[in-house]
Amino acid sequence: MTPISLDEIPYEITDFLGNVKDIRFPRQGHTSDVGIIQSERGYFVLKRTKGEQYCSWLSKEIHVLNCLAPTKLPIPTVFQFVEQQTENQAWALMEFFEGETLRQALGNEKNMNKKLETIFNFGAILSQIHSTPCPKGLIRDSVWLDEMLRQAEVNLNNFKIDGTADLLEILKDNKLTPIENTLIHGDFTIDNVLVRDGEITSIIDWSGGALGDPRYDVALAIRSKPNVFENETEVRTFFEGYGMRIIGEREYKYFVDGLYEFF
Repeated sequence: MTPISLDEIPYEITDFLGNVKDIRFPRQGHTSDVGIIQSERGYFVLKRTKGEQYCSWLSKEIHVLNCLAPTKLPIPTVFQFVEQQTENQAWALMEFFEGETLRQALGNEKNMNKKLETIFNFGAILSQIHSTPCPKGLIRDSVWLDEMLRQAEVNLNNFKIDGTADLLEILKDNKLTPIENTLIHGDFTIDNVLVRDGEITSIIDWSGGALGDPRYDVALAIRSKPNVFENETEVRTFFEGYGMRIIGEREYKYFVDGLYEFF
């Protein structure tokens, strides 16, 4: 993560912000630089990506967020998006939401009843996503899983990823039986959901949003992490919030230990 200085920010964004009072940099992943900006207009999230792969992800995320703007989902509003092709950078200015990641919240929560309540809400918000009609702008002619396998091969040949050629062949030869596709988030992990006092405040990082297989979201949601989803009670509570259990061990392994290794 590289801190963002004011003189780097595109003028389209600084003109929108007005006088900037403060920028802070939260803990984050490795795909972008993220700053929380306080300006005379309030608080905003500023995201910068570098390189072809990460810039394409940010461009996709902005497209998805704009398509989903009319829905009732708790997602950020996009205020500005700037692509700097000569510098191979992209910038997005988005709405700021109070809260911490679900990973942080669940890892720090000592009260088991409150922890389970938050996990229930996590399942419920995913159910809300999957029951939201998919906007036409996110519907492709191709089958979602076929498209993901094609993109997995592109990533394998062009980027540093965890997946291997042998694993990709196994995934192609053992495709899951299709189910009805829904709107999906595409990277529904405990790092991409913000909470405050147990309530979901926002869902972020929507570059994978599409009409797709809802089992993919569910599998990524319940991956076991330190202090999170390490026991069946927590997994069961998630599915109580979601409303049904739509995956078994085979689907879980196909997505978590298979397809996700390429993204």
